[in-house]
Amino acid sequence: MSIDVDRFDHIAVITINRPKARNALDPAHNTALGAAVAEFEADPNLYVAVLTGAGTVAFSAGADLKTLLPEYQSKVRAGESPTWNFGGFTTIDRAKPIIAAINGHALAGGCEMALACDIRLASPNATIGLAETKWAIIPGAGGTVRLPRTVPLGLAMEMILTGDPIDAAEALRVGLVNRIVPIEKLLSVAVDMAQVIASRGPLAVKASRASILESKSLPERAAMENEFNHFLSVVRTDDAAEGFSAFSEKRNPQYLGK
Repeated sequence: MSIDVDRFDHIAVITINRPKARNALDPAHNTALGAAVAEFEADPNLYVAVLTGAGTVAFSAGADLKTLLPEYQSKVRAGESPTWNFGGFTTIDRAKPIIAAINGHALAGGCEMALACDIRLASPNATIGLAETKWAIIPGAGGTVRLPRTVPLGLAMEMILTGDPIDAAEALRVGLVNRIVPIEKLLSVAVDMAQVIASRGPLAVKASRASILESKSLPERAAMENEFNHFLSVVRTDDAAEGFSAFSEKRNPQYLGK
């Protein structure tokens, strides 16, 4: 059992390492992934994470249909309503960006994990979809919420109701992924992007992310006011003063997250 976490500089690379099962999550891996995401979020020295799967076939096939889903169903049919999520993405109050390096199939819960990330890069062999209706259930970890907010409503309806995936080229065309990257370069490109983000003011990155996500549920005037409040909060910081000084002195800034 392995959820690998590699840390360097201000970056964490989180790898679902179960390639023989297409990086599907059984109960132990799901718990371990949630712990890894929570630890990343809690570590003040980590600014950005990359989430990927081991191998070249699958990012993640989502829930293990032989273990995780049957265990969950037995609890539900017994009258319980336990939380359903992958890697804690729907329960952890995240403030930091995560980049998905989609190295192959991202299906069902795998797609939901990718949707929960802030930026998505895909290999040419990637397929992305929500297959749950094939198994007589629905996406329950954000799929029916995040996919229609990412792609056109008609396409989201088609993908969810049929359960059929789309390929990487179509995902790029509709804006579901940011870039298609050769699979041998995918992780390094994702890490390079993470390093660029980590080099920016960490408080500004958090505030920008928060403003973007919060504005989706606010009317325009309220969203503009919310953005201004975030703007004020970061302008007051020592990091902002350092940024202005570094620009004037023509040197690289040294941000401390203060």
